[in-house]
Amino acid sequence: MDRQRLRGALGEFAGSDEAIAVVARQAADLLASGRLKADLGIEPTAETIRRNLADAPEDSDVIERWNWWMGSLELSHGGYLQFRVRTTP
Repeated sequence: MDRQRLRGALGEFAGSDEAIAVVARQAADLLASGRLKADLGIEPTAETIRRNLADAPEDSDVIERWNWWMGSLELSHGGYLQFRVRTTP
């Protein structure tokens, strides 16, 4: 996954540069884990991530959107809490 492309895609959502960097780092960890591929048969690309974060409530910032998506995956498949952002930069 191209982290620069991901950061650009995440810039669509409210959040500081630091918040975007934190979410991009968590996304890289998610990719390295192979979880999305194993559970859903998809590779986490910048577009896949952007599209899923766009489904979160409109008034959410980038970290809230990321955590919303990870929470949804946790409920449906389990094992995604480790990818949540626990502190807000």
